[in-house]
Amino acid sequence: MADLLLERPVLLLFAVLAVGTALGAVRLRKVSLGPAAVLFTALALSAYDERLALPEVLGTFGLAVFAYAVGVTAGPSFFASLRTGLRPVTLVATTLVGLGVLTWGIGRLLGLSTGTVAGLYAGATTNTPALAAAVLRLDGSAEPTVAYGITYVGGVLVMLLAAASALSSGHRHPTADDRARPPQVGNTTIEVTHDNVMQVGELTLTPYGRVIFSRYQEPGGEVRIAAGGTVLRPGDLALAIGPPQALAHVTKLLGRTSDQHLELDRTELDFRRIVLSRRRLFGRTVGELTLFERFGARATRVRRADQDLLATDDLVLQAGDRIRVAAPRGQMGRVAAYLGDSEHGTADINPLGLALGMALGLLLGAVPLPVPGLGTMELGQAAGPLLVGLVLGRVSRSGPVVWTLPHQAAETLTQVGLLLFLTYAGGRAGAAFVDALASPLGVELLVAGLVITAVHAAALLIVGRRVLQQAGPRLAGIMAGSQTQPAVLAHANESTGHDARVALGYALVYPVAMVVKILVVQVLTLL
Repeated sequence: MADLLLERPVLLLFAVLAVGTALGAVRLRKVSLGPAAVLFTALALSAYDERLALPEVLGTFGLAVFAYAVGVTAGPSFFASLRTGLRPVTLVATTLVGLGVLTWGIGRLLGLSTGTVAGLYAGATTNTPALAAAVLRLDGSAEPTVAYGITYVGGVLVMLLAAASALSSGHRHPTADDRARPPQVGNTTIEVTHDNVMQVGELTLTPYGRVIFSRYQEPGGEVRIAAGGTVLRPGDLALAIGPPQALAHVTKLLGRTSDQHLELDRTELDFRRIVLSRRRLFGRTVGELTLFERFGARATRVRRADQDLLATDDLVLQAGDRIRVAAPRGQMGRVAAYLGDSEHGTADINPLGLALGMALGLLLGAVPLPVPGLGTMELGQAAGPLLVGLVLGRVSRSGPVVWTLPHQAAETLTQVGLLLFLTYAGGRAGAAFVDALASPLGVELLVAGLVITAVHAAALLIVGRRVLQQAGPRLAGIMAGSQTQPAVLAHANESTGHDARVALGYALVYPVAMVVKILVVQVLTLL
């Protein structure tokens, strides 16, 4: 069997992926290894025969694709988080740098090699790109992978317990954090009773967020699409879409909630979700679609991944977005043709933008950066594509070049890239991993990893609760993002019924945590 796999590396790759993903799906008390099971499968196979390893270029390719796809996806939320969540981001970045210092001190105390220290940090913080940066920095050394493999499971379990503790205090700090949860989008039909004589355009901004007026009806008249200059008078009915508090505000301003539901009257107007698949519209804003001017139509919501977004004029659209449009019945077909409405577009990886972005990221990763007193370091094949992906994800497009990826395509690239690298990394360290487990070094690494993860969890819990006053669900999301650990995120989501604050906390700090870990581990390889 070993000879067969040696002669057919592609078969070896998919055999490891098949076994690893099957093991990763096994759940014990709602906890699973997930993609990390692929690493342990590759470790076991290479321990059996150290020749069963994949080429380095395959691991590098997978890592670069993974990092770039994560960056492009997280770009918009990352830069928004720097404005709205600076304190949690600062807490995570400072804590991770401090953990780097702690890991270096433990390494000096135990007499660990440079590669082992770097792997210890990557494993205790369960960050595969950091492991990759260490492996590549040390010319394929097995030491980082050995330390990573020994400490990874402890890193997951300790942070899971810490997240559970954070969730148990969810009722203690529900104040400031609640204002930061993602706005839920709803709708209400308002009966205008106040003689304010206000235009729709004057009502869209409220102290609680923005609203969109989709359609209105004059007494005894037909239902029409609302324009910015539409004046709402007593007796009119208006359909408003937005966050609940904003809807309550405009309802009080105009009159009262109506028992009628304008959205159900499809006599003259219709509504449907249309997939944005027209390439020339990718990266454009909702306002730039000019739907009202072209078709007398109005975009009200945008469904992206599992979240509904309010279709404000400045919302940047991505390939595969599902736009809910209200339009005259006779115009709906033309609107659909204009936007594309093809499911094929949701899986288009946009080869030109992907190739250019990846090339820029790898070039940035190859630039030597001087570190005073230590020499030079490179961002590498992980941090370079990640940083470029963050920027290009925020830019969306440059002239004819579209940088963004459809959500489904980005998720696929992320998973495939990560699995490729894990298969490569595990195949290079099996024998050394087994030797370490059977030696005092294995015990030392296991204990050291638990200490580092425990300090990480304690810092986030204490400061997050007592200083930043974060609600339990959001703090659990921050802990999952700081650990860059999907298992912790999944546990928090399941425990809270997918509370939106969990996802917000995760998205807030995840990109920063990823970049900081990759940089810290490279500094550790220089010490």
